[in-house]
Amino acid sequence: MNVAIVLQGIVGILWLAVVALVAVAIVRASRGKKVTTFTTAILGTAIAAILLTSISAGLVFIQPEERGVVISALQPKGYREQVLEPGLRWVIPYFESVVVYSIARQTYTMSIAPLEGEVQGDDSVAARTADGQEVFLDASVIFQADPTQIIQLHINWQKRYAQELVRPLARGIMRDAVAKYRVEEVYSTRRAEITQEITDRMREKLAENGIILVDFVLRNITFSEEYAKSVEQKQIAEQQAQQARFVVEQKKQEAQQAIETARGQAESARIRAQGEADARIIQAKAEAEALQLIAQALRENPDLLTYQYITKLAPNIQVMLVPNNMPYLLPLPSMGPNSVITSTLPTVIPTPTTTP
Repeated sequence: MNVAIVLQGIVGILWLAVVALVAVAIVRASRGKKVTTFTTAILGTAIAAILLTSISAGLVFIQPEERGVVISALQPKGYREQVLEPGLRWVIPYFESVVVYSIARQTYTMSIAPLEGEVQGDDSVAARTADGQEVFLDASVIFQADPTQIIQLHINWQKRYAQELVRPLARGIMRDAVAKYRVEEVYSTRRAEITQEITDRMREKLAENGIILVDFVLRNITFSEEYAKSVEQKQIAEQQAQQARFVVEQKKQEAQQAIETARGQAESARIRAQGEADARIIQAKAEAEALQLIAQALRENPDLLTYQYITKLAPNIQVMLVPNNMPYLLPLPSMGPNSVITSTLPTVIPTPTTTP
């Protein structure tokens, strides 16, 4: 509970009581009645009100997030050199007063949105880049009064420091920082570097004036309508070029795939042809070796061929016709082994029969 405020409330009630008693006394006096009792009550109440008013004027309660600067008519410099810390404090009534400053964190926002910043309407920071392009910056500055420099802050800025120190300082530093970079660096490749540069510069300047910079937030960057259209067209062209490169790459892959397929088919055909050729060579070698073996067998046993021929004849053949101009190559069973019969006429060769 804030005792100073309670005491001020009691003082107010006492003064109202004094006014009420005076009014009643006046009414009674106008009617010719005695007012001695009311006079005593009025004096007593007035004295109590005066005493409590003086006490209330000297009591100051400082909240934990506050610090107080004592303005004193009794000090050579016009103020106490010690800041009032949180708690219930006492100053000399009517000779000293207290100016309370908040040391809590505050945010000052500059935005293009009409209802978002501290100033109504478009309060974004317009700046020129190194290549002459105009950009608009939205930013928030988070800061707090330095508790150790409250007196100096009061002397230099009083309570105007947000509007007259933080705001213009931030806008000037932002413009100076942006002017060092090209427009594409501001919104893409070097944005973090720009933000850090602004933060460092603001921290230094605010500290010189009794303000602690907690953080600087570069919230948004927008461009002029003409440049925004050119950026959009550039992005569209880059997307189209990327799509074209993708199509070309796809066609290359398809062509490479077709080449590999044809190469595989050719290799398969070559292997198949090689296999067939190798099979033919093997077959030819086998046939040649077989013929050599047959020839060798015939050389070693000339009657083998006759035997093979006879075994090929069907067992039920009774008559065999041969041309009249061809000799008999086969010995018949009824003839001698060296007999050969020739004929100029068709000859019927009886097939041997077996007598049961």
